[in-house]
Amino acid sequence: MKNLLLLFGIALLFASCDKTVSDEHFYDVGISAELAQFRKKQVSNIHYNLSFEIPAEKSEKINSHLLLEVEISDLSHPLVLDFHEEASHLLSLNVNGKDTEIDHRDQHLIIPKEVLTKGSNSIAIEFIAGELSLNRNEDFLYTLLVPDRASTLFPCFDQPNLKANYTLNISAPKDWKVLAGAPEIASEENGDFITHRFAKSDLMSTYLFSFVVGKFEQAESASDFAQTMLYREINAEKIEASIPEVFSLHQKAKEFLEEYTAFPFPFQKLDFATIPIFQYGGMEHVGAIQYRESSLFLDENATDSEMLGRAKLIGHETAHMWFGDLVTMDWFDDVWMKEVFANFMAGKLVNPTYPNINHELSFLANHYPSAYREDRTKGTNPIRQKLANLKDAGSLYGSIIYDKAPIMMRQLETAMGEEAFQKGIQKYIKTYANGNADWNALVKILDEKTEMDLQHWSEVWVNQSGRPILSDKIEFAKDGTISSFVISQKAEDGSDKIWPQLFDITFFYPEECKTFSVSIAEKTLDLKEAIGERQPSAILYNSNGLGYGVFPMDKDSLANIPSLTDEVMRGQSYINLFENTLSGNIAPLLAFETFQKGIAQEENEILARLISGELSSIFWNYLREDQREHVLPSLESQLWDQLQKDLPTNLKKTIFSLYSGIAYEKAGQDRLYSVWKKDFEIKDLKLNPDNFTSLAMTLALYGHSKADEILTEERTRISNPDKLDRFDFLQPALSQNEAERDSLFESFEEPTNREKESWVLSACGYIHHPLHQKSAIKHLPLALELLEDIQETGDIFFPKRWTSVTSGQYTSPEAAKIVSDFLASNPDYNPILKNKILQATDDLMRVQAIQR
Repeated sequence: MKNLLLLFGIALLFASCDKTVSDEHFYDVGISAELAQFRKKQVSNIHYNLSFEIPAEKSEKINSHLLLEVEISDLSHPLVLDFHEEASHLLSLNVNGKDTEIDHRDQHLIIPKEVLTKGSNSIAIEFIAGELSLNRNEDFLYTLLVPDRASTLFPCFDQPNLKANYTLNISAPKDWKVLAGAPEIASEENGDFITHRFAKSDLMSTYLFSFVVGKFEQAESASDFAQTMLYREINAEKIEASIPEVFSLHQKAKEFLEEYTAFPFPFQKLDFATIPIFQYGGMEHVGAIQYRESSLFLDENATDSEMLGRAKLIGHETAHMWFGDLVTMDWFDDVWMKEVFANFMAGKLVNPTYPNINHELSFLANHYPSAYREDRTKGTNPIRQKLANLKDAGSLYGSIIYDKAPIMMRQLETAMGEEAFQKGIQKYIKTYANGNADWNALVKILDEKTEMDLQHWSEVWVNQSGRPILSDKIEFAKDGTISSFVISQKAEDGSDKIWPQLFDITFFYPEECKTFSVSIAEKTLDLKEAIGERQPSAILYNSNGLGYGVFPMDKDSLANIPSLTDEVMRGQSYINLFENTLSGNIAPLLAFETFQKGIAQEENEILARLISGELSSIFWNYLREDQREHVLPSLESQLWDQLQKDLPTNLKKTIFSLYSGIAYEKAGQDRLYSVWKKDFEIKDLKLNPDNFTSLAMTLALYGHSKADEILTEERTRISNPDKLDRFDFLQPALSQNEAERDSLFESFEEPTNREKESWVLSACGYIHHPLHQKSAIKHLPLALELLEDIQETGDIFFPKRWTSVTSGQYTSPEAAKIVSDFLASNPDYNPILKNKILQATDDLMRVQAIQR
């Protein structure tokens, strides 16, 4: 009988082996999960030999060549390469020495199995490089291929779990610099051009392949750890103050991560380029990180927060060398893993460099408001999202990944213990180095280091969306002591989800305070430790800032927030006040008054920035126009008086930023004009040329009577050609002529006019500012209609940011109706993009309910 069962099992095994994998979704537009899974089994040992001929003129095509070496183990289906370009860009195809007809359809180049062989194959392709993600400018270009954009540049297997080596040759004008992921090993001059030859790269996913080419200056580190930096900044003060520090921060980050992970720096080099128009803070390309130039170049007057922000950005991108580049997610549904570790490690590694900063407060202020901003909305999503096709991967990015995930990870580390957590991470890096892993692989390793049920714990934190709303029920005995203290939690979205988490509760008495540690894992928790305690004068929930959710808040205690001596307690109180206001528990005007009193007394720069942001949000989004006009004179006068006091430079910059952001009436305009004109100097307020340019634009936004003169004069002050180009681009958005603003916004319907995304977002911010909304609201339908095209042609953060600076700035019932009508009339709208709209317009919809 056993033998019969064995034979039957073997027969089933062979039958399953012979079964052909369905190709139903292989040729879908984009890269389907089914195609990716099949190719992972089909191909291995991939080597891209790439050559690009970069012309001096932006308008000229880039002739290119690919020699793809690949081993194939399965010929049950053709070999499918990804090439998201027109078929006309493919000039010739030769497979294993045989000229082959080009079959290009639905963004794929299909190689017939008849010309392939099991084992080693050689595929030569002459092509014109695609330019969707090439970011070409007049005298420089750079690739940005995350998450699925490598296939817009060259034919490839564009999925993260097919790592490959790259050998690159680039021909470029001889006065242009070239930076790539591997070291340059040779160069050959040919007339006005130089061919740069690079060594064979380390293994990497396609989204990490990169090069930067153009007119840049070059700097080399002076330390034993060689680093090269390309940059375009021309401000001598910023160059002198920044370059040595930038090199030092990279080296410190590298050394910390080597020690923490117990794994040496995994790549041949750590170089980087700073790019004026870069779409976001940075991108972790192997061997050639790209940064937004303004994020790295600071002058000697930079605030502590600005310097800390730069250090964290560098730490974040350097951490990616281990988390994301060395160990890469298997599929982009786990893209959050590389981002959570990059953010989490960045926070750890900068702490020793800035000992005077309260890093617990910094974590709280940097992550919680941003996480809540998305998680409170009807468009929120889990940390780990399902992904059927890589073409939608860009829409997975957002504050849930960048901010809620680090909060989750800190909860996990606290519950496990730092040492056990670190040992688990070290094993994870060692196990999956130069390979791929998913969240379950990490959970399996961490499970070995703790008694926690991590599968259950991660189900709600990682696989579910939303946040808890916490409440309490307190009963007192006849003698006034607490007889029962029950804490309850419920999901904000009405589901039955329960968040296991840790946080503190502090009781305040006239002569002392008492803190209780809470570990809640069910719907309710009976805090037995509180029984018998005297009735406190105030209770502060989440007093250590570790917990996540909306906590109870007593209106009578709001006046006491500024006097809390513990900075984390103050920070948590302000954040919880803001969340309770948006939840409808506290009137916006009362919250505004509390924030106004807070900014008047706050001495900590991190908290001042937090209060400033929340005060500004309440002012512009949640106060009615008549309320704004009523409170503005008092707020403006208070902030201006603060600027005249003897305050630290860091604090003054924060207060001035808040002041310039609200002082739109004549008295404020006059004061801002005197500062911009340099007729009045605020003591200890150090403004650099960029600050003056921003101030000129603000005055134009506010409709200053001399707006045109201000912009004309400011233009003469700008010497950096990149910044001058940006200024010229933005001028129509600042025009006093409505038709010019209209024309600029309508021009964004053409994708080529949206290529400089950071400029476009700034322009939209001005065009749709609350002060312009009565004239700009007519553009909201177009802004919504363009979103699908923006997702297809733009980079990963562009769709959400576009929606935030257009429809996301409005507060009127008319705007709410436009958005609601758009969603109602498009019931089959892309669900990911629908969520982006719901996230961006959350304030718009909430204010309708609050002001009703």
